[in-house]
Amino acid sequence: MRFARLGPVGAEIPTVIVDGTHLDLRPVTADLGPAFFAGGGPDAVRSAVAAGSLVPLEGAADLRVGAPIARPGKILCIGLNYRDHAAETGAAIPEEPVLFMKDPSTVVGPFDTVYVPRKSVKTDWEVELGVVIGTKARYLDSPEQALAHVAGYAVSHDVSEREFQLERGGQWDKGKSCETFNPLGPELVTADEVADPQDLRLSLSVNGTVRQDGTTADMVFGVAHVIWYLSQFLVLEPGDLINTGTPAGVAMGIEGQPYLRAGDVVELTIAGLGTARQTFEQA
Repeated sequence: MRFARLGPVGAEIPTVIVDGTHLDLRPVTADLGPAFFAGGGPDAVRSAVAAGSLVPLEGAADLRVGAPIARPGKILCIGLNYRDHAAETGAAIPEEPVLFMKDPSTVVGPFDTVYVPRKSVKTDWEVELGVVIGTKARYLDSPEQALAHVAGYAVSHDVSEREFQLERGGQWDKGKSCETFNPLGPELVTADEVADPQDLRLSLSVNGTVRQDGTTADMVFGVAHVIWYLSQFLVLEPGDLINTGTPAGVAMGIEGQPYLRAGDVVELTIAGLGTARQTFEQA
C-alpha cells in the first residue's frame, strides 16, 4: 500500500492510494501518526480496501501534499553510513552506526518551501531513505528480526547546516534541526511493497544538475542492522522515523561547490518511492 496525507498544514487528510486514486481514510483513522501504526491501522486499511468501503477524496489533485506521516515521536539519523560519503568528507568508515537525533518539528511536506536559516553560510542537501517504524522494537536479538518492525519507507531530505553542525559547539543536532529541515514523502510505501531496502537507487539534483546518484547497497550498515543496533540503546516506537544516511555528492564534500541559497530548487528521487521537489527561501 501507499499512504499519503493531503491538505493544508495541520489539517492534512489521510489517504491510501489505490490504482492512482487517493481514497479517503477518515472513516478508518484521523491521521497517519503513532497511534495509527500502534493500533494496527495498516491492517484496518487493508480490510477496508478489500471491502470496497472507502471512497475517493474529492479534489485530491488540487490539494497540497503533506508529509506521509504525522509528526513522529522521534527522528533518529545515521551519519556517515555510505562509504563514498565518508570518504568525501575525510572521515573514517565507522565501526558502529553514528547516531544523532533531529527535532521532529522539522518534518514538512515533500513540495513545501525549505528555509535557509538566518546567518547560514553552509546549508547542504542529503537525500536519504527514510524508514518508519510500525511496531515497538526493543532489545532485538538479531538483525534478522528487524525488518518485521518496519511500517514502510519514504524519500527523506536530511537538510543540514554544516557550520552550525560542525563549527558551532562540537555536536550535530543544531545543524540538523533548523526549521523545515526534513521534507518527507510524497508517499509512505509499506514494507511489503519494497522487496529489498538494500536495492534502491536514490538521487538528488540542485537546479537541474545531478549532485547525488547512489544506491542503498552501498550503506555501511544496512536497514536491518541499524534497527537492531538502535534497539539495543533505546525503544523504537510506532511512527518513529529513521534517516539512514546519504551517498556522496553533498556540497561539503565537493571543493568549491556552492551551498544552498534562496531560490535554489532541489529534487530528490528514490526508485519506487517517488520524487520530491523543494524550493529554498531565506528565513
